[in-house]
Amino acid sequence: MSIARPISGAGRRTAGRRTAQRRAGARPKGPAKAAAKTTLKRDRHQPDYAILVAVVALAATGILMVYSSSAMLAYQAQDDTFGIVGPQIQWALLGLGAMVLMMRVDYRYLRLASIPAYAVALVLLVLVLVLPERGFFHSNVVGGSARWMQLGPLPSIHPAEFAKLALIVYLAHWMSKRGTAIRGLWTGTLPFLLIVAPIVALVFREPDLGTTTVIALTAFTMFFVAGANLTHIAAMGMLALVAVAAAGLRGYQVERLQAYLNPWSDPLGKGFHTIQGLLALALGGILGAGLGESRLAGGLFLPNASNDFIFAIIGEEFGLVGATLVVGLFVVLAYAGIRTALRAPDTFGALLAAGITGWLCIQAFINVAVVVAILPVTGITLPFISAGGSSLIISFAAVGILLSISRETVERGSWNDAPADRGRGHGRTHLPGTRRRSIAPNASSLARRA
Repeated sequence: MSIARPISGAGRRTAGRRTAQRRAGARPKGPAKAAAKTTLKRDRHQPDYAILVAVVALAATGILMVYSSSAMLAYQAQDDTFGIVGPQIQWALLGLGAMVLMMRVDYRYLRLASIPAYAVALVLLVLVLVLPERGFFHSNVVGGSARWMQLGPLPSIHPAEFAKLALIVYLAHWMSKRGTAIRGLWTGTLPFLLIVAPIVALVFREPDLGTTTVIALTAFTMFFVAGANLTHIAAMGMLALVAVAAAGLRGYQVERLQAYLNPWSDPLGKGFHTIQGLLALALGGILGAGLGESRLAGGLFLPNASNDFIFAIIGEEFGLVGATLVVGLFVVLAYAGIRTALRAPDTFGALLAAGITGWLCIQAFINVAVVVAILPVTGITLPFISAGGSSLIISFAAVGILLSISRETVERGSWNDAPADRGRGHGRTHLPGTRRRSIAPNASSLARRA
């Protein structure tokens, strides 16, 4: 039998003040404030190690293959076999640092930087077109394309690489705010075109058709994931083809299309890249010729062997088995990235993860498809593997953001504990393919509600 103790006058006054504070919405003080902070603190766990392992393995493979495919060429040009792979190792270390930094930063802060980053990307893309070809601050024109910026003795940068990530971040921010209005013509489709068109037009003007394709496909992927009208997406795709046809292609771009249709019509000219890439894969066979045993590396028999056609060297030296393992690593990255997007704690994180995953995997697919002659030669790099500082650092930074999102993912059985912006009925963006289920709350949700 329990005996209720009488409450003193002081106790009644204290309880009354606490009740009044709760009714008035006053913030708790002292121990109560500390407890509130603990309750409101987000659950964080370890990042998705599948993403981390896949990316590190790809980068390590890239350094190995860049050295194998460029050692002789670097020795001929610079009398140093590490002339090309040396800077690549430095860029990789800087990229790893950028990945770790972005992984530790709350990805939600990127919403504050989304508009400034988008504006900076536009300015850089304009500068690379208007800067002179000589001077302290100039634009590097290679093969008729102005794609790189050079500031004095500093390494050249490729603004289009930064523009990819800046556009993804801004689109994720804008789409998550737009909500279900993304399906409308005036509220979704036309504003989307106004955001994407300047970036795409400036990159196309460089000209860089391969990067333009990657940016456009990534933007359309995010637009679809955000719940856009499929009819509008199809209409924009047709409009893009008409715009490219109206703008016209450069001479070398037309030659690449002709070589794609029939590379054997000019095996020593227009079709040389395609034929040599296929030859490298054929020489590799099932198990490959061995590391450093490539017959085509060195730039004489296979141009751009250390960047655009590095997958051909992988196939030649490690055969079908090695090439399949590299493709498998990208498949792992794609699967883990999609899983992170589906389990993200909010819509912004989901769209951001989908955009980053789509960008890296679309670019990888195009590069491999070019080597195996499924697509025309485009001149884009294989992420984490091809030589190139700007691409490597930006790609690592993007993966760091993806890992930051993966540190707060919600388990499959905890969807009812996710914020309200994951559902169509709450006036926010709907993510196709995800469904809320009425389930019992798990231990973590009970602890947060306590």
